[in-house]
Amino acid sequence: MHPLLLSMPMRYFLEVAQAGSVNQAAARLFVAASAVSRQLAKLEDALGTPLFERHRQGMDLTPAGHRLAAHLRNTLLDADHVLQEVRSLGGQASARVRVCCTEGFASGFMQELMREFQAAEPAAGLELHVGSPEEVSQRILRGESDIGLKYVVAPEAGLRVEHAAPAPVLAVMRPRHPLARGRSVRLAQAVQYPLLVGNPGVTARQLLDLACNAQGLQYQPLFVSNFSTVMLPLLRERDIMLSGQLTVAGLIEAGAVVARPFDEPMLQLRRLQALSLQGRTLPPLVRAFVNRMVDSVNALGRRKLGRAASA
Repeated sequence: MHPLLLSMPMRYFLEVAQAGSVNQAAARLFVAASAVSRQLAKLEDALGTPLFERHRQGMDLTPAGHRLAAHLRNTLLDADHVLQEVRSLGGQASARVRVCCTEGFASGFMQELMREFQAAEPAAGLELHVGSPEEVSQRILRGESDIGLKYVVAPEAGLRVEHAAPAPVLAVMRPRHPLARGRSVRLAQAVQYPLLVGNPGVTARQLLDLACNAQGLQYQPLFVSNFSTVMLPLLRERDIMLSGQLTVAGLIEAGAVVARPFDEPMLQLRRLQALSLQGRTLPPLVRAFVNRMVDSVNALGRRKLGRAASA
């Protein structure tokens, strides 16, 4: 981005909004903390409203602060897009698509998607950041990524949904698993087997815990990790791993695993969402990437969840 396109009070405001602290913002800006405080006071005085709630642990944006920060980020992103176009006309740089996603999409789905997109747009630059669900949202809100892909269970302020699709939590098993023969799995049955689950910050784990609590069920996880690619090779004949279809689509296609939905409605609440910054107009190249991503998501969603091995 190009913060020099903004006035000094606005630049300082955005830095504090991102850092959550005047001292941290001052360190990033290489200025004194008192200078940052003066510029914030000047801006708040000019607008006639407080932009931050100040407390001992740091500073949080007020509703007015959130609105201003979102507007400024959109302004900078639009300016960045124009400057990229100017550079490309001069032969200095190519356009870039900045993507972020959670780990389950990175090694299979996103690799194939980016390979296809590069073949269609060989001059386009691609950037992929892999992080937690919260990190994906924050990168979009800070303008560090153009598009995010993750599982969600509730709407998030400041983000626009470019595409949404049902993404139920699935029971992933080897084809010879006893529960693989049915069309769906009851939670009370699944918890009787060794479970491979994500950490408590992962949506599948959150919904599992809620569903178990609602039914009075208990489980003892065999393996816990926030990286599905670590768990998949550890999946044994009688184990069950909680996952989404896109994460294991390649293994289902190869016949290495099958996936079955749970009967419990709570485990079907999750949705897959492609997200962008609310109020931002996506550049044509980013829009083209989103369209290709949506086509890929829809194509995978139409595939079967694997056939169990014959007894």
